[in-house]
Amino acid sequence: MKTARDPRHQKRREIVKELFAESYTPQPSKNEAVAAILAKKDTIDAEIQKAATAWPIDKLNRIDLAILRLAIYELEVGEAPPKVVIDEAVELAKEFGSENSSSFINGVLGTIYKKEEQAQ
Repeated sequence: MKTARDPRHQKRREIVKELFAESYTPQPSKNEAVAAILAKKDTIDAEIQKAATAWPIDKLNRIDLAILRLAIYELEVGEAPPKVVIDEAVELAKEFGSENSSSFINGVLGTIYKKEEQAQ
């Protein structure tokens, strides 16, 4: 992340906010990226569950879950380098999450990234 004013960072912030709101109640209108992420929610959640076996999806902090869903979607789409996606997710966790969110998200995404690297 270059700065907090970076348009890509701002876009990610808005997506995380929408995903977070969606975790409480269905939203009437959705950003195109949010709709795409929610369409793959089951697959993304399965990846999170494999990487964070000690934490059932329904027990995760909802903001952490929103950040993870966005980051895993971005990793799958491949428009940004994986390390940039992970760094952005950690920055979002520092901004929105709890004290431990950034290290938790970094660990989960690091595990997923390593598995993908080994699979190639």
